[in-house]
Amino acid sequence: MSMVLVPLANGFEEIEAVTIIDVLRRAELEVLVASLTPQLLVKGANGIVVQADTEIKDIDVKSLEMVVLPGGWDGTHALADDVNVQNILREMDAQGKQIGAICAAPFALNRAGVLKENYTCYPSVEQEIREEGYQGDSAMVVEDSNVMTSRGPATALCFALAIVKKLKGQERYNALKEGLLATYCK
Repeated sequence: MSMVLVPLANGFEEIEAVTIIDVLRRAELEVLVASLTPQLLVKGANGIVVQADTEIKDIDVKSLEMVVLPGGWDGTHALADDVNVQNILREMDAQGKQIGAICAAPFALNRAGVLKENYTCYPSVEQEIREEGYQGDSAMVVEDSNVMTSRGPATALCFALAIVKKLKGQERYNALKEGLLATYCK
């Protein structure tokens, strides 16, 4: 079974994290939620608390097919500053494994040196990353090599479905898209 890591830091964007976790689990992907600290209860930007499965320091990259970072400014900065997260991103990229980030989180990919030329993010965050290659609102999801990025809370469902398509194929994507009434996702 494919395993996807979703690291959470205090200040994460709840809509993005929960949507990604939920949709991937509906697709029968194994999702491992990891906290940056031994405290497994992680508080989101809007006060919603999510319980992680494990601590980030205990992650074995060999077992992962993909890592996906939710946004939220405080959470993103914590992911960008965390040595374990940054090492996981670099190791995943070196092995050509899939990497995803939404909203402000491409900032953390850029910090790790794994963000590819073309990307999208929450509007204005590109000023903290780089404007070259920024796709703006031209697409809800941008793929470049092994990196997939998306814009923010409103694009989280389409982003999660794009991950399903990448990891589980068109048939599973179509079934979930129809069941979720997400006909607007391309």
